[in-house]
Amino acid sequence: MLNVGDKAPLDICIKDQDDREICLGDLLGQKVVLYFYPKDSTPGCTTQACGIRDNWSAISATGALLFGVSPDSTRSHRNFREKQSLPFPLLADTEHRLAEAFGAWGEKSMYGRTYMGIFRMTFILDEQGTIEHVFPKVKPKEHAAELLRALGH
Repeated sequence: MLNVGDKAPLDICIKDQDDREICLGDLLGQKVVLYFYPKDSTPGCTTQACGIRDNWSAISATGALLFGVSPDSTRSHRNFREKQSLPFPLLADTEHRLAEAFGAWGEKSMYGRTYMGIFRMTFILDEQGTIEHVFPKVKPKEHAAELLRALGH
């Protein structure tokens, strides 16, 4: 897992819900929030996304760019974003390159079954692409408030 002070992998590019390619290196000069979540339209992920949506004016007022990241397809992201009226972009990390680079991909278990998946984590990058803050275990209901505190709002 990347830690505070580590440089983010700026050479990775993935598509957003509208099939536009987003490259981390192109975002230098701006504070960036990457929140990794397991799956569109599941209860916890919907709670988390809607909490951010409901606090969007305060979050966007900090000047930070925010991206949700999951292994779902661009089409799934479009549907999720539209259904929940999400004002922020969702990145389709279908090959989990971004999640692996950040350490947000690994072995998980549920109901006695082991599988590979995304850990619910969030990273804040400063304007130079350095990790400024890490939320290693995000609780969906509390995430928006924690983000606002970390962004200084």
